[in-house]
Amino acid sequence: MPHRIPRVLYIDDDPGLTRLVHKAMERRGYHFEHAGNGDDGLARIRQGGIDVVALDHYLPTGTGLDVLARMDGLEDRPAVVYVTGSIETAVAVAALKAGAADYVLKTVSEDFIELLLTAVEQAIAVLRLNRAQARAEQEMREARDRAEILLGEVNHRVANSLAMVSALVGLQANAIDNIDAKNALSETQARIQAIAGVHRHLYTTDDVRSVNLGDYLQSLAAELETTMQAKQSTTRIVLNVQNIAIPTEKAASVGVIVTELVTNALKYAYAEGQSGEIRIALSRASDQSIGLVVEDDGIGWDGTGKPQGTGLGSRIVKAMAVTLGANVSYANTLPGTQVGVQFSV
Repeated sequence: MPHRIPRVLYIDDDPGLTRLVHKAMERRGYHFEHAGNGDDGLARIRQGGIDVVALDHYLPTGTGLDVLARMDGLEDRPAVVYVTGSIETAVAVAALKAGAADYVLKTVSEDFIELLLTAVEQAIAVLRLNRAQARAEQEMREARDRAEILLGEVNHRVANSLAMVSALVGLQANAIDNIDAKNALSETQARIQAIAGVHRHLYTTDDVRSVNLGDYLQSLAAELETTMQAKQSTTRIVLNVQNIAIPTEKAASVGVIVTELVTNALKYAYAEGQSGEIRIALSRASDQSIGLVVEDDGIGWDGTGKPQGTGLGSRIVKAMAVTLGANVSYANTLPGTQVGVQFSV
């Protein structure tokens, strides 16, 4: 509409008044069209291209309110200026409630034409703003959809690339005999898989801005359990996790923390030849913070003193906790160890 002359449709069965309105509209620079009844007017409106309808209340069949009701649901609906008699203010209010942009009291004086022109001009201005806003919103939706499709493709490629890196690390682990180096590479492979799982989750869901931790931890636990079974471990992972959505950038940190805590429990909680449970719980507290707990029934450790092994896993947990702004607590539950991670999103 900004690049063309506005088109006004006048629906009225009064030929004398129609001629006066026609001349006034053309002098104002509008394209003028006329329909003598509601059916003809609706047929023209449905063809499209009408910007404003000046609609008289009394028509040969029915009223302008009937026409307004039948305009509901029309795509790119034109603005409506309702024309009614001076003693019919209740009708004007009903028209406004039915979707008319304005109303003009119909009189025999010259003021009526001027008031009608002013109302049409204001309706066109509002219509232009509304259509510009609708176009801007549509362009924003289309841009967002394109960005989400692109981001989904990026996550797909990142997940595939990380899977390839993980496979290469696994091949390297299989190619060496040093048991310590082999174990270190296997743990690195698990960390890579935890991060890859986030990206895999993102390209299989509609929302790339957040990750459902319940679904993600279920799939992560399944991968960790598969790795444990490959090493002939009979320790089980038991989950009790709520479906909580968190921003994408925080999900990878949670995944790495869980991977490290489960791996540490698998390595150090139970004596060689023993098996048990490693439990993962996730819930939202009353203050809306998120609580993650990983616990076992093994020999127990309260987080003080020198950790078993190199301590790399504990350092990684602390580093990931910093990225989450999380507090990490250890408790020796006798038997077992309980590690709690509390963070907000």
